[in-house]
Amino acid sequence: MPGRVRRSVAFVGSLGLMILAVSRTSAVDDGAAPAVDDAIDFERQIRPILTSRCLKCHGADAPRGDLNLTSRAHALEAGAIVPGKLEDSALLERVSSHDASIRMPPEGDPLTAEQIELLQRWISAGAEWPGHWAYQPVHSPNVQELKTSALHDWCRTPVDRFIAARLEREGLTPSPEADRLTLLRRVSFDVRGLPPTPEEVEEFLNDQSPDAWERCVDRLLASPHYGERWARHWMDLVHFAETHGHDQDRPREHAWPYRDYLIRAFNSDKPYERFIAEQIAGDVLFPGDPDALVATGFLAAGPWDESSLRDIREDAIDRLIGQYLDRDDIVTTVMSTVTSTSIHCARCHDHKFDPISQAEYYGLQAVFAGVDKANRAFDSDPRVAARRDELDAEQVRLTERFQTAPEQLAVELSADELARWEREVRATSIVWRPLDVTAVLSVEGGMLTRLEDGSYLASGIRPEKDVYRIDGTTDLQRVTAIQLEVLDDDSLPMRGPGRQDNGNLHLNEIRVWRLPAESGEPVELPLGMPQADFNQQGWTIAAAVDRNPATAWGIFPEVGKPHRVVFPLAAPADRGAFRIELEQSHGGGHLIGRFRLSVTDAAPDVLERNQDVPIDIAELLALERERRSPAQSAKLAFWLLNRAIERERAALPPRQFVYAGTPEFAPEGSFRPATTPRTVHVLKRGLIDQPETEAIPQALACLESLPATFSLDDPGREGTRRRALADWLVDRRNPLTWRSIANRVWLHHFGRGLVDTPNDFGQMGASPTHPELLDWLAARLQQQGGSLKSLHKEILLSATYRQSSESRAETAARDADNRWLWRAHRRRLDAESFRDALLVASGTLDARMEGPSERQFLQTPGIHVTPNVDYANFDVDHPANYRRSVYRFLFRTIPDPFMEALDCPDASQLTPQRNVSLTSLQALATLNDKFVVRQSERLAARLEAEHTATHDRIVAAYRRLFGRVPADDELAAVTEYADRHGLANACRFLFNTNEFLFLD
Repeated sequence: MPGRVRRSVAFVGSLGLMILAVSRTSAVDDGAAPAVDDAIDFERQIRPILTSRCLKCHGADAPRGDLNLTSRAHALEAGAIVPGKLEDSALLERVSSHDASIRMPPEGDPLTAEQIELLQRWISAGAEWPGHWAYQPVHSPNVQELKTSALHDWCRTPVDRFIAARLEREGLTPSPEADRLTLLRRVSFDVRGLPPTPEEVEEFLNDQSPDAWERCVDRLLASPHYGERWARHWMDLVHFAETHGHDQDRPREHAWPYRDYLIRAFNSDKPYERFIAEQIAGDVLFPGDPDALVATGFLAAGPWDESSLRDIREDAIDRLIGQYLDRDDIVTTVMSTVTSTSIHCARCHDHKFDPISQAEYYGLQAVFAGVDKANRAFDSDPRVAARRDELDAEQVRLTERFQTAPEQLAVELSADELARWEREVRATSIVWRPLDVTAVLSVEGGMLTRLEDGSYLASGIRPEKDVYRIDGTTDLQRVTAIQLEVLDDDSLPMRGPGRQDNGNLHLNEIRVWRLPAESGEPVELPLGMPQADFNQQGWTIAAAVDRNPATAWGIFPEVGKPHRVVFPLAAPADRGAFRIELEQSHGGGHLIGRFRLSVTDAAPDVLERNQDVPIDIAELLALERERRSPAQSAKLAFWLLNRAIERERAALPPRQFVYAGTPEFAPEGSFRPATTPRTVHVLKRGLIDQPETEAIPQALACLESLPATFSLDDPGREGTRRRALADWLVDRRNPLTWRSIANRVWLHHFGRGLVDTPNDFGQMGASPTHPELLDWLAARLQQQGGSLKSLHKEILLSATYRQSSESRAETAARDADNRWLWRAHRRRLDAESFRDALLVASGTLDARMEGPSERQFLQTPGIHVTPNVDYANFDVDHPANYRRSVYRFLFRTIPDPFMEALDCPDASQLTPQRNVSLTSLQALATLNDKFVVRQSERLAARLEAEHTATHDRIVAAYRRLFGRVPADDELAAVTEYADRHGLANACRFLFNTNEFLFLD
């Protein structure tokens, strides 16, 4: 009977476990030939022949014999086909020839008799050759009429009319509706990635109202877990991970806000146009919306080659190659995800099969020529963001006034206000005065050259270790602290401040002496605990005063920028001469490249506040107000007003960061933002040393409904380029965008798309099985304001979705792979759903949403940048293990072996549809992984706490895992097994049954 569960008993011999495997009959997907109608269907019958047998040699790029078979116009021009005239059509002559020297295709098997007959019938009928289906405008087809009353009665929604029309045409009938429990479990996993709870099962099974199913669907779509489920699908599409990949797989500490953006966007049912536009150019289109800025994490979801893009010289050829390859990743991600086009195939030549030119490919690279993948600061509170913008504008206006009418500033501050500010500055701020250097020496013989700002630049030899010795004096009556500034410089590797190839330095020790006035020995001055503005992990500034030669202060990876350290003296020193030695002995050229020393007499409590005052301002403050010139008064007023703005800005909540595609980020060595979009050239054969014409920002010309060229008001502003592309992508006239997402939503509800190649709608991709339905769904999405939840509902309410997955031998013989959807596809739970279902079953799921990712591994520093990651020894009871799987920290090159075994995708690759495999490795993982074992124990403990008798515990387990009570034979078998081997082991094999692992 349809829907009847067939139970069988299997054994895992090596474990001695009896596994009660619950399975359902399913068809073997071995494909079936479509029916042939009298009328030739070009998309279904002719284009596949041309695509599979002709376009390899006769595509758009350098076609052999100048024969291009990508369009009717090209084929007619070359005489390959002459509509209505078989004898004049060279194509037919060549493919049907028995002469191997002229027969086409020249390699492989000749065309079959059936294929040749199709071509003959097609040419005889006029060789109708419509433009490629994917490039045609989306239209909303009429709901199809049905001849069969039974099919008519079966239909519940317009979706069903399209499916039924195809079934009718193929002589097939749909399957009965699945039982309510099967439907509830199916839709619960589809919509939110979690199983239904026993309470939800009971409520739905007892609800006999006509709209029970619709209300169930509405409830699931309203669940916040919906966003978590569908965000994970999108993360697959864009190959999101939280490390760079490549040879230096450095963690990205700020990638997770983009994941949280996706969750919020899906949960709020953000209109699809806005969803896409924000991810391409949200910072430009919606500058007041922090969420729109976070959305640009989309552009940085993929790998990033740190070695090429940051750790080598900016003018190196490998840097230029790295930039082209990085933009290729962005362009490929955008166009594959949003428009389902294989644009990347045009990198080295015009696309061989689709009407996409190299100029268009590099035009899309030019769109992103001003962005890089980096951490971008933002304010999560729009009010804070607005106030920060206001303060920035105030600062600009203040500077302009100081430059144009400085004397006005001096009178804007009242005498009382000025006096109050001056007193506050004197009491709370530090004045650093340069040390008056009398002698400087590199002990190992390097050259230290004094620059105009009082700093010293190191050059010459780069020994393994060195000591810089500096003697100097100060006019201060007492000295309480010494400041060391390490400064960047264009002459240093990565701009320094260190002389190591990567810009790093190691300060092993700083020592300070008081030099005698005339004769005698120098007296070493003990130092207090120093403070640095940055500490390399494991190489903190405390190491510079610990007298341990094996330790040092480092600044990596914060190279290419200045840093400073304050070394307080343990006790104030009187005015006089001092000697300072900077010991650097960690080898490898880890020497300070440029530095400056200064001193202060500030009190310890003032030092702790760390508020500096420039010397020239300190001197103005020391002057009596009456003795200041108008210019000096204006200068002081400007500094005080500017300081007030800076202090208010500093009092705002700290900014957050998102790893995004951005034109704004803090430089790291030679990795700096582009001031204007970089020049992009069309590269002959994709070779960096063969640049041709300069690329112009543009889109694809294959869409007749939408211009490919952009009207840019200011091409030099990178944001205008991304905005133009975003507008092009989300335009209602762009059929690729709307068909692509309609197909993806269908795919995740049925296990396969209406187009079997969801990332390639081109000539080499599959044609839609139900083209009218695909267009109806795309048009419906537009009509419903881009609401994905409405599209879900259209599908989920259909009779097509609600069919049983039971196979029927006669129907399967005609359509073995269920191409025409006469039943539901049976599907295995994906990795995240299986893992999360274990947590739900054991009652341990931590339902907290959003926030930094959970590192479900042990991590220790690696040899270079990639850490050593240990999943096996991570504490199975650590709280991080109980978050939903979408919140796992995702390593690109070091995936979780358990999740990888369950076909969790490689985050280095775009994954429009996951592989689904059934392997012995999976069986071992789901049986023996310590996470599974622990959740089995947790479930057993819960059942033991709630029930006394073993059979009651088994009944409760069945309700929790399967939503039903066990049959008598099941109850007897599992109870016996639990009594013999323990309840935890019984729970474990129930986790491994087909009924738990598969959706029917």
